[in-house]
Parts: sequence; C-alpha cells; structure tokens
Amino acid sequence: MIVGVVPVVTGLLVALNPLRRKSSDAAMVRVTNLASLPADGTPRKFPVVADFTDKWSGYSRDLGAIYLRRTEEGSITAFQVVCPHLGCFVNYVGAEDHFHCPCHNSSFELTGAIKSEGSPSPRGLDTLDVETREDGSVWVRFQNFQTGISDKLPVS
Repeated sequence: MIVGVVPVVTGLLVALNPLRRKSSDAAMVRVTNLASLPADGTPRKFPVVADFTDKWSGYSRDLGAIYLRRTEEGSITAFQVVCPHLGCFVNYVGAEDHFHCPCHNSSFELTGAIKSEGSPSPRGLDTLDVETREDGSVWVRFQNFQTGISDKLPVS
C-alpha cells in the first residue's frame, strides 16, 4: 500500500508546485528612457513588460500599456490606457491634443481630467506613480483599476 501512495503524493506535489511558488514581482517596472519622451508634452504610448522569477525560472509578462508625458514643469506623468468607464482602450488624438475613448465618445484633457460634457466616465484617466532614475530610465508602478466607479480602486 505505501509503495503505491508515495508516487501518487509525489506526483501531486509536482503538479501543484506552481501554486506554491513565490514570484518576485517588482514594485516598479522599467518602461523607457527619458530621451524617448518629447519635451513638448506630447504623450507617448509604451508597453509595460515586467520580468518575473520563481524558484526555477525567469520569464517576462506583458502587463499592459501606459501613456507617458513630460509636463511643462519637467516632471513625468503616467496614465493607464484603459478608460475608467468600461475598460476600453483610450487613444491619443494628436490633431485635437486630447485622449479619446472610442467606445462611448469620452474625451480627456492632457492632464487626464474629463474633457467632454456628459461623459459617461465616472472619473478622469487613472494616473500611475512614476520615478526617473539617475541613468535617465523611467520606471512606473503599474496597476489596473476598477472600472465603472468614481473611486480609483486597484483591481485585486
């Protein structure tokens, strides 16, 4: 009987091992270099890809995308590309210098504030924490937020 139990238990432990692994999620993710951002305040869209490691391997995962923009004061602002209304992807419309959600025709200022009257979006674009390091790299604390509510609450 014990001879049959040992292989079964060992097989279960191997199969369930990914559930027991701890990942090394970094709080901040490197997105780009400061030189990639136009000094005139034009937003640029960047993918956010994070490197993770578990007990046996390392891998990269696409987390989403963000808009980065230099402000007149020289700081960097980061916005989620997801509309807070229903989660559609927001586009930057250069000719009109604002962000636009094609799903329900909402518009947002370059500051992320709601621009269009009667917008169904319950809040402006979601901002993210940004850090510029000495080597000129730009790092962002990437998060997704709940849609359809007026409070900016992270998705758990």
